[in-house]
Amino acid sequence: MLLTLCMYLALGAAAGVTAGLFGIGGGLLIVPVLVFSFGVQGISPEVLTHMAVATSLATIVVTSVSSILAHHKRGAVRWDLFRPLGLGIMLGAFLGVKTAGQLPGDVLQMLIGSFVLLVAVQMAFGAKPSNSPGAAPKAGGLAAAGGVIGWASALFGIGGGTLTVPYLSWRHIGIQQAVATSAACGLPIALMGAFSNVFEGWGHDALVDWSLGYVYLPAFAGIVLTSPFFARLGARWAHSLPAPVLRRIFAVFLALVGLRFLLGNLL
Repeated sequence: MLLTLCMYLALGAAAGVTAGLFGIGGGLLIVPVLVFSFGVQGISPEVLTHMAVATSLATIVVTSVSSILAHHKRGAVRWDLFRPLGLGIMLGAFLGVKTAGQLPGDVLQMLIGSFVLLVAVQMAFGAKPSNSPGAAPKAGGLAAAGGVIGWASALFGIGGGTLTVPYLSWRHIGIQQAVATSAACGLPIALMGAFSNVFEGWGHDALVDWSLGYVYLPAFAGIVLTSPFFARLGARWAHSLPAPVLRRIFAVFLALVGLRFLLGNLL
C-alpha cells in the first residue's frame, strides 16, 4: 500500500505541474495514468476505466477550490455567466456519469482516446474557434452549452476548462474572465460527477478494497496531497520556459496516449 500511495503522490505532482505549465486541467493526465496503473494493480477491466474517470473528478473537487478563490480575489470570475452555466453543467455531468455507466470499459477508453487526440491536435496547432457573431451569450444558451460541457467532462473525467474556455472566448468573453469562470465551472462538474460515480459504482462486485463507489481512495489521497503545490510550481515555470515548445511536447505525449487507447482496443 505504501508503494501504491507513493506512486499516486508522484502522479499528483505530475498532474499539478501539467496544469500549471499548460493551463489545462490535470484530468487529461490523471485519467490515462490511472487507467494504466489500475491495470498493473490487477483491477478488473470491467471497472478500471470508470474508476479512473471517477477518481479524477473527485480530485478536481479539491483542487478547483483554491483556483476559484485565487481568481475570485482578482475579480475575474463572471458569476453572472457562471449561474446559468452551472445549472446546465450539473445536469450534464449527471447524464455524463449515467452515459459512462452504460458503456463497457473498452468503449469508454476509445472515447477518451479520441478526445485526447483532439486536444493534442488543438494544443499542437493552437486551433481556436473564430469569434461568433452577435453579443455575449444569453442565459438559455449558457445553460445549453453547460449541459454539453458537463456531459463531456463527466464522461472523460476532466474539469471542463478544455471546453469552457474556448466556448466563452468564442462568445466574446475576455480570455482572463473566460479562464477564471471556467475554473469556477470545474467545481460543479467535479461535485456532481464524483458523487454520481460514488452511487453509480456502489456495491459493484468487481471493485477493490478502499473504493468508495468508483472512486479509489488511495489514488484520490495521493493526488490531492501533491497536485496543488506542484501546480503553483508549474505556473512559475510557465513564465520562464518557451511555452510553444512545451505545448507541442505535451501535445505529442497526449497523441501517444490517445493512440495507445485507440489501438490497444482495436488490435
